[in-house]
Amino acid sequence: MSYFDAASAAPLHPVARQALLASLEDGWADPSRLYREGRKARMLLDAAREAAAEAVGCRPDELTFTPSGTRAVHAGVAGSLAGRRRVGRHLIVSAVEHSSVLHSAEVFEAEGGQVTRVPVARTGAVGVESYASALRPDTALACLQSANHEVGTVQPVAAVAEVCWAAGVPLLVDAAQSLGWGRVEDGWSLLTASAHKWGGPSGVGLLVVRKGVRFAVQGASDERESGRAPGFENLPAIVAAAASLRAVRAEAEQEAVRLRELTARIRTRVAELVPDVEVVGDAERRLPGIVTFSCLYVDGETLLHELDREGFSVSSGSSCTSSTLTPSHVLKAMGVLSEGNVRVSLPTGTAEADVERFLEVLPGVVAGVREKLGVTMPTETVPQAEEVVVDSLGKRCPIPVIELAKVIGTVPVGGRVRVLSDDEAARLDIPAWCEMRGQEYMGEEKAEKGAAYLVRRVT
Repeated sequence: MSYFDAASAAPLHPVARQALLASLEDGWADPSRLYREGRKARMLLDAAREAAAEAVGCRPDELTFTPSGTRAVHAGVAGSLAGRRRVGRHLIVSAVEHSSVLHSAEVFEAEGGQVTRVPVARTGAVGVESYASALRPDTALACLQSANHEVGTVQPVAAVAEVCWAAGVPLLVDAAQSLGWGRVEDGWSLLTASAHKWGGPSGVGLLVVRKGVRFAVQGASDERESGRAPGFENLPAIVAAAASLRAVRAEAEQEAVRLRELTARIRTRVAELVPDVEVVGDAERRLPGIVTFSCLYVDGETLLHELDREGFSVSSGSSCTSSTLTPSHVLKAMGVLSEGNVRVSLPTGTAEADVERFLEVLPGVVAGVREKLGVTMPTETVPQAEEVVVDSLGKRCPIPVIELAKVIGTVPVGGRVRVLSDDEAARLDIPAWCEMRGQEYMGEEKAEKGAAYLVRRVT
């Protein structure tokens, strides 16, 4: 089985396993106690904090171990906003932040705060000028991921941090995806990360708050972890997390070169081997191991199941793989195709042979899914009408787009197709289809049920 979903959770690094087992022997006592077992546990905790701080590039007393990366984000956002409440009640986030950041923003909004969601380019990158223009006198905090978890695009952290610093606004960076590859660019005020993203055990997060940043712990707290993460420390997991972070960093430079070559190969050859596919994300400023693409006329859930049968574990941002029936907020913000979406994220040590086998299997799997959906495009016909209405109400992705593709040739150049759909994904996938097929998307109109999406035939 080839595991290609390291962006969700990387396999446990061998060093993490060794450190975890060793610390179970010596790290079970309360590190706040003064007797021998407690002192031994305290030494392990202090050593882990120093190792993690060195990897991050901060002081040990600025770093807190939390029960998860999500908890680190929630605590970091809430604490910073509370600490700067006198400045104002305005928060800035990008539209492609991890859900933990966006959920924190929603809570803040529900409590009366104001949130600006900065849009991104089609590559998934934010514009520095967009952050600069979003800053206000009452801005308490800005948030920006170091790299995107779904498409791998690396964000301009240093440049955004510079404009935030000039305005006196702290920048919180979610470094969950990138920290295993190297330090985040300078200028940030708060940083969060999660151990299971770099090959450490789950249940360990990092929250770093620079000295001088106003921060007020929210909720009940105690004397542990500076009051920012109450409760007994999971010391064996913390020791394993710090040890594995140091280990993956030692391998990162060489492994990054190898994985970049493999993902570049996937980006190039998927576009050559599979018809009607869009490879998304920035082609250059990207993490080493992540590549994402979307296939027209494909049911994402079926595609993932078929790849699983062939021995490949991948993930997807397609709406038809989610119980919400809405496409990934990242793909939606980018304005790219969501149907048939596949994210390949290669873990450290991925064999070249596994990537080659994936490229051999993928075209047949996509063709098989399309065949099951009845994707047979009609040959060129004499146009029948100036406008054709496609009733796709009650049908889910990718059926509305398939039906649009089947009838576009029945209208003359300049003619229109009106697609009726109540599927949220159609709002994203029909414009994306037009972009890919060289047709004109004319917009959306209200309909008795759902919405009507208008497409003009150009070619």
